[in-house]
Parts: sequence; C-alpha cells; structure tokens
Amino acid sequence: MKNLSDIRLCIIGLGYVGLPLAVEFGKKFPTIGFDLNVARVDALRRGSDATLEVSDEELAAVKFLQFTADAREIGDRNVYIVAVPTPIDAAKRPDFRPLVGASNTVAAVLKPGDVVVFESTVYPGATEEVCVPLLEKGSGLTYNKDFFCGYSPERINPGDKQHRLPSIVKITSGSTPETAQLVDELYKSIITAGTFPASSIKVAEAAKVIENTQRDVNIALINELALIFDRLDINTSEVLAAAGTKWNFLPFRPGLVGGHCIGVDPYYLTHKAQEVGYHPNMILAGRRLNDDMGHYIAAAVIKKMVQKGIDTAHSRILVMGLTFKENCPDLRNTKVTDIIAEFSEYGIAVDVYDPWANPLEAEKEYGLTLVQELRPNTYSAVVVAVAHRQFTEISIAELRSFCKENSVIYDVKSLYPRDQVDGCL
Repeated sequence: MKNLSDIRLCIIGLGYVGLPLAVEFGKKFPTIGFDLNVARVDALRRGSDATLEVSDEELAAVKFLQFTADAREIGDRNVYIVAVPTPIDAAKRPDFRPLVGASNTVAAVLKPGDVVVFESTVYPGATEEVCVPLLEKGSGLTYNKDFFCGYSPERINPGDKQHRLPSIVKITSGSTPETAQLVDELYKSIITAGTFPASSIKVAEAAKVIENTQRDVNIALINELALIFDRLDINTSEVLAAAGTKWNFLPFRPGLVGGHCIGVDPYYLTHKAQEVGYHPNMILAGRRLNDDMGHYIAAAVIKKMVQKGIDTAHSRILVMGLTFKENCPDLRNTKVTDIIAEFSEYGIAVDVYDPWANPLEAEKEYGLTLVQELRPNTYSAVVVAVAHRQFTEISIAELRSFCKENSVIYDVKSLYPRDQVDGCL
C-alpha cells in the first residue's frame, strides 16, 4: 500500500469532471492532466478553461499541476484517475469507446503496484467487466495481484458554483480492502464534505447510476402532470407551489431532460437489467416521456400559431437557449435540438440565440449557426428554452419587440407570468 506522500497522479480526461479533479489534486500532489484534445490542453496551459468550471485565477494558483496530450509523458505516475464521458449510441445503448480508449492508454503505461480509479458513470459491474480485462491485456499484469482498481463516481454539476467538487460528499471504493482504504484517504485529502466508503466497486457503480435514474423518473412524473394540467387549463407552476407547502413534497419541475447525466445514465442501468433478463418498465417509461418533451413543446407552439392564424410556412421562430441547462456552456445531449428539429420538419425557419454556447461547438455538434443579435419585428414565435440569467433580464415588452404583431411566446422555463405569454409548461 502506498503512502499518500508517494502518490504521483494522472487524470485521464480534462472535461467538466476531470479538470476540477486535476486542479484540486494538483494543489497537494504532483499531478498530470491528460487529454487527447490538443487544443484543450494548449488552452489549459495558457490558463483558460472553456467549460468555465475553473477560473483563470484558480488555474494559475495550482502548484503541482501540468497538462499534456502526449501519453508518453504519463508513464511515471502510480495512480491514474479516469474521468472520460460515457455516452450512449443511436440505439440508446452504452457507448464504451471513450472508456475503452482511456483504459488502453493507461494499460500501455501500467506498472506493478499502480492503482487505476474510474469516475465515469457505468452500469454495476462495468469497471471489472469492461475496463479491467483491457488493463490486463494491454499491460500483461494481473488484476489484484500486480495492479489494483477503485471506483469513485463523479458528482459534478456543471455551472453550479455553490456545489463544487470539494463540497460534495464522495463515494469511494476499491478492489481490495487495502486499495479501498487508499482510494478513500486520497479523496479525503481534497473533499471537505467527506467521503462515503462503499463495500465494493459494484455498489459504488450502482449508487451513481441510480442517483440520476431517480431524478429522471421524478421529472418524468412532473412532465406528465404538466401535460395533464395543460389539457385541464391549470397552471402547473401554481399547482407545484401549492403542493410544495407540504414538507415532504419533492420540488421537481417540468422541462427538457438533457445533459451528460440524467438523460443518459438510466440507459446504462436498463441495458444491464435487460442483459440479466429483467425489463425495467418504469425507468424506460420515464425515459420515453422525457425524450418526447421536445416534440410536445414544438407541437404546442405550432398549434398556438395556427390558432392565431399565423402562416407557419412563411414564419421564422426564435429559440432562446441551446445549452442543456442555464448559465452553463455545456451542449452535451441538449434536448433543445429536438424542438429545433421538429420545427425544421414543418419547414419553419429557426434562429437560435444563446450567449453561453460556443458558436463553433454548436456548428460542429449540431450543424447550427447561432445568431449573435436579435432583430426587432422579426419572429412569428419565440420559445424561451433555457433560463439563462441574461434572459431573465429581458422584460416581456422587450421580448415582444423581437416579434411580429401577431406572434406566439412559449415559455418553457416559466420565466414570465403566465398571463403575459401564450404558453408554458
């Protein structure tokens, strides 16, 4: 077992999860942050984080951190922490390619006594079923004899400046009791909120994947209630405010469910459940409902346009917001694109405005060209899709000024009083 004073760290993947880890560990341990994206590494070396999770001042203040895109420079490390994404493919199945690539990168430099910790969200058992065999094959070493593994699931909430890495309790685990203790002590050194040692890697994996599955199912329930209340002509926000006066009512709100976690993680669990012969009815039902919300919102807007006699074929719609959540540049798995795609299928021209989104990333990932300024008297409909703080500062009168005289404003995030817009969830 290594002493903490002997640890030399490498963080594999420098995105929303990996960079905050590298920064916190780099304050105490010799740390290398590795990423295949050369441009990302160059920007971090210059002291700039495009995700906005870490400020320039924070980066500049870290004592023991360096960055590289060259795998030859990470061979002297003895603890590797893998923090790469775990997306899903077009068939909603786990896409292990980033994790496989990271495991192979580590395997090429793995030495006897090394420890590999995974933070990527996976189904229970995936670390030892998918990653460990790759580590063994690539290194020629034997698991739990020559090298050891841990699992400590990420709990990063992009854009949240209150709940940051050190202030969120960290689940830890290891492949042997000694490894579990080392992994726990390592994270305890940077997590002020404390740690929760799980009894096994599988338990830690399961705990992570159900965190977001639970939220997904609860949001699906609220989304379904919003659809019902819309047909009953009842204000969903008022209903939730009234129900929320009971101490144990959970404060979920309706909306689009995208991002790197809630809209993805449940599919890892359902995939594994079906592998072992169980069909997860409730989880998949919630996923279907949440995935349909973009279609519902677009249909509701078009319906209101038709009711107002607006010629949809010669209309232009403004969608305000593209990122998957407010006050954050993260475009991963944003469901705003579902609304845009639905409008496009009707032949309606769409402008997308988002002061937080990176225009180059929007073009690369979704083929969308963001508008940089809003023109008056231009739009037949406006959809407020994301609650960016810049949008909360726009009055309803200013919002109306961007619209033609006969128009529709649909407020997905309930930023405006219901009687001042034409539709909301």
